[in-house]
Amino acid sequence: MINDDFAARIDRLEAESAIRALATRYCFAIDNHDLAAVADLFTEDARVFSRDGVMDARGRGAVIRQYEQRFAVLGPSNHVSHDHWIRFGEEPDVAQGLLSAHAELWRNETTMVTALRYDDIYRRDGGTWRFQERELSFLYYVPLSEYRGILGEPDRMRAYAEPAAADYPEKLPGWKDYRA
Repeated sequence: MINDDFAARIDRLEAESAIRALATRYCFAIDNHDLAAVADLFTEDARVFSRDGVMDARGRGAVIRQYEQRFAVLGPSNHVSHDHWIRFGEEPDVAQGLLSAHAELWRNETTMVTALRYDDIYRRDGGTWRFQERELSFLYYVPLSEYRGILGEPDRMRAYAEPAAADYPEKLPGWKDYRA
């Protein structure tokens, strides 16, 4: 019994380490515009989407096509992951995670900065941890020239033609409850 528990605990630690490495590999693959590396990060049935509805791809092939379109408007970028909260349930080959991140990007001839979160589902696929689902949400996404004071503005999504409300925190249940 003790040996089984010990083995399960070691497996959980190794899984958590592999999932953290997966998130790091994602940042490098995106910054390198390395579509082969990006493809290897996702399960065959993966879904990548954004809370604002701009992105939504289902299946590894569609995910790669979506990144091809994103790379067409992106130049150099620097994605940096921060805090990573990983949660395991009863199934040893599935986990959920919430990851905070920042990125500096050259988008449509403009230097942009963004703070974002990834709400993920990870699955061990053939012994390798991959993203099964990845939802992006944004605190802000703005030209660098508009960064100063941006947290005081409600329309912090400025990556597209029309400014829009940010995905969080104002839309989160806890934020709404606190403000009510």
